[in-house]
Amino acid sequence: MPPTLDATAPGAAVPDRGRADACPGALRLHPADDGALARVRLPGGLLTVRQAMALADAAEALGDGELETTSRGNVQLRGLASHCGAELAERLRAVGLLPSDTHERVRNIVASPLAGLDGHGFADVQAWVRELDARLCASDWAAGLSGKFLFALDDGRGDVAAFDADVTLIAGPDGSALLRLGRAAHGRPVPAGQEVTAVLDAARAFLDALRESGRKAWHLREVPGLLPAGPVPVPAFAGAAPAVGVVRTVASFPAVGRLATAAGGAVAGGLSVGMRFGRAGAAQWRELAGACAGEIRLTPWRGAVLPGSPADRLPALAAAGFRTAPGSPWERATACTGLPGCAKSRADVRADAARALDVAAAAGSPPGMGLPTTGLPVHWSGCERRCGHPAGRWVDVLATGQGYRVTVNGPAAAGAAVDVTNEEMAEAVAEARRTTK
Repeated sequence: MPPTLDATAPGAAVPDRGRADACPGALRLHPADDGALARVRLPGGLLTVRQAMALADAAEALGDGELETTSRGNVQLRGLASHCGAELAERLRAVGLLPSDTHERVRNIVASPLAGLDGHGFADVQAWVRELDARLCASDWAAGLSGKFLFALDDGRGDVAAFDADVTLIAGPDGSALLRLGRAAHGRPVPAGQEVTAVLDAARAFLDALRESGRKAWHLREVPGLLPAGPVPVPAFAGAAPAVGVVRTVASFPAVGRLATAAGGAVAGGLSVGMRFGRAGAAQWRELAGACAGEIRLTPWRGAVLPGSPADRLPALAAAGFRTAPGSPWERATACTGLPGCAKSRADVRADAARALDVAAAAGSPPGMGLPTTGLPVHWSGCERRCGHPAGRWVDVLATGQGYRVTVNGPAAAGAAVDVTNEEMAEAVAEARRTTK
């Protein structure tokens, strides 16, 4: 069956949001079958070497020794003892990873990870990330946002704009920018210097509208009729022209290896690496930190970008288990936790997915599969919640208890579901990823 509708289209059922969201945080641990889980928000996916080392130490001392990146560029620690919350919080505060106890779950900010590194895009959005994070934490009203509410800061290439975040800021040429709400096709121009103010005003207007209407929602897309089409008329737009801009989105992600740079661009360059299902052990994590030139940018595609790092670091990263060669079936392949970590799962989906992907890799991936321009992303799920599935069109591989059901999901998806055994899965998934219609 397809993912649950979330009122994104006329006539779609509105989810019941009469309760608070259950998203875990660094202070609110989530009980799982493999121990407690903590999710550490990393706005823009940004980490210093010291912070990365502190996370590796915490994973070893308090958890299962591994760290897990998420589809929002955050980090999760699993296998935690239920009583370790205070010690974990102390470790995070010591390195600046817990700047606000009251706002830690609303620091959901994704940003173009290659901004300023490859000569593409129109702005280094990291300054926006830091300003937005600081002002979110300083705004009392922002604590009322759901732990699922998402901000996206796009440098103009359209990568994180494709996530259909609740509020998206998109850089344009000559210092211009567009503000987009939810999945709107157009955005309103934002005055220069008012970019972060416009983002915050839009989020606050959403909360105000909910309060005035008595409605309950976690996302803007759940209440499409509550706010006017396009950006809300906040004071930041008082002197702006009424023109709107078409929002450009692309299904792109940083290819692993050495970052390609535009000809003649005075850019930092660096490296990009991938992790199998976004997981890396503490020793791998320390290898990653040792290879960086001062900063790590975790990506929403469960990889890491190392700005300014030289290519001679790639062999050591490959030896540590990171993906450093593009074109593998593992690119844009994700999976939920599955058994034994999640009791709701019908299968050990990560083990099953890994076997299917390794079979595809051994057979030689079809031309273009896994590259940014062709080949759909694929996500394995242990149940109908489909935790962590990608945005847009994707291959849905759902555990049924007797095998898996393979379907192409998302906008303009077509084709019937195919039920397969584990032995048939690799071929069925590879075929579905080649879907073009």
